[in-house]
Amino acid sequence: MKKLKNQLLLFAFSGILILGLASCASYRLEKKLSPEDSEWLSEVRYIITPEERKIFLEMPESERKQFKEDFWKRRDPDPDTEVNEFKVEYYKRIEQANRLFQGEGRPGWLTDRGRIYILFGPPTERQTFPMEARGYCREVWYYGSFPVIFVDENCSGNYVLSAINLEHLQDLNLAQNYFQRDAITQEKTFFDYDLKVSKVERSSEAVKFLVTLSMSYDEIWFEVKDNASLEAMIYLKLELKNKAGQLVWQGEKSFALAFKDEDELKRQEVNKFKGDFEVLIPISETNPLPPGIYLLYSSVKQKTEGKEIKKVREIKL
Repeated sequence: MKKLKNQLLLFAFSGILILGLASCASYRLEKKLSPEDSEWLSEVRYIITPEERKIFLEMPESERKQFKEDFWKRRDPDPDTEVNEFKVEYYKRIEQANRLFQGEGRPGWLTDRGRIYILFGPPTERQTFPMEARGYCREVWYYGSFPVIFVDENCSGNYVLSAINLEHLQDLNLAQNYFQRDAITQEKTFFDYDLKVSKVERSSEAVKFLVTLSMSYDEIWFEVKDNASLEAMIYLKLELKNKAGQLVWQGEKSFALAFKDEDELKRQEVNKFKGDFEVLIPISETNPLPPGIYLLYSSVKQKTEGKEIKKVREIKL
């Protein structure tokens, strides 16, 4: 439980800032979700990262159950126990928010007060102000010395989060140790990558195609050497399976990156890292590889960062 309480702050505010910024493409993909997947994505809206959301929307429906399990595992403060304290606490706060913040025409956890309650927990102090001279009602929640202000312009019970004044950010930093007891954040790093499949060629002897891995340089963890140079290694693993789930091919490739200093890396950051992997799969009696839709499983791991990110996508061969 102590480790869970230490999991707590920066993501709360990043979650507040990114809500509602989904692209049109993401919206179209979200409309295609099953009711179960759509409900789950809605439930985790406050803690899912943009990278995780993108991966979830783009993957085949058959793979989403495993994604959900991995999603909670990444946030489990004590994987050695059967109970995922983070998951339990998150859903507990949703229930509490529904009970505490009724009467705004929507479930309490979807209100502004409910969102802050879920991300930060109960405030250390809560001040309520009935209709003031300016004609609106107000609530101020304090977490340590940091105030969170909600305004109800018509005193109708609909409280909206007021814009956070930047002058309070210093107070937030000073109160960080206090916040860490009760807010919900994501402890473990999560990066993203893209795979592009192109130049698909088929002959009587083999199927050949090109896989291009791309990543933003700011998501790559570089090791600083004694001479101030920067180095990184990215490992890509691929598995190709048919619709029945049978493995028809697997392979891996590593990409070494090196820059003489940080300035050289910064000049390159306007672009994305791209690495090519040419795949050649022989056709045989035991592996006929008929034309159709296949599942390409991929995983990317960085030498310095250590965590492995997995994806799956459909490709036509």
